[in-house]
Amino acid sequence: MTHEPVTVTLEFTPNPNTLKFVVNRKFLDKGAANFSEVGKASVSPLAQKLFQIKGIAGVMIGTHFITITKATEGDWDVIADEVPKTVEAFILGGSPFFSPEWSPESPVIATGETAEIENKIREILDSEIRPAVAMDGGDITFGRYEDGIVYLHLQGACSSCPSSVATLKMGVETRLKEVIPQIKEVVQV
Repeated sequence: MTHEPVTVTLEFTPNPNTLKFVVNRKFLDKGAANFSEVGKASVSPLAQKLFQIKGIAGVMIGTHFITITKATEGDWDVIADEVPKTVEAFILGGSPFFSPEWSPESPVIATGETAEIENKIREILDSEIRPAVAMDGGDITFGRYEDGIVYLHLQGACSSCPSSVATLKMGVETRLKEVIPQIKEVVQV
């Protein structure tokens, strides 16, 4: 247990509806836990606490950061003031970030005729793309691969970002096509 003071630093994201709060504590070893509504946050006492702040529509907990998506009626000044206080109090309270029955996504090893392509897509997402989009407070996870089309889930700052189409097409699709020529297109689920 570290005795270092909790610091929460606000960072802007490319998405005007999300803010990223970088915390000097580790929430997850890798990936992210995305909660698009309070009802889905039952496995995370921290996310539930954050949803109690007026105007929050989504919470994504990453490795060392939390991305907050503002509801239409939300006020950034209130959110920017309340989130760091809530996170610091929660951490100092010593409660677990996630309930014991929750576990992060486990790696899926595909089988079947498209297994090699699916496993390569996951490998590129995990090693190159997810770390890059996490810097902007987002996450991209694999949905499925079918008939040359890769279906991906955009989360956190990526989910409703005005530049998400550009990220998906010019960034992710271009990179995946470089490595896997069978890919025709990348689309958001």
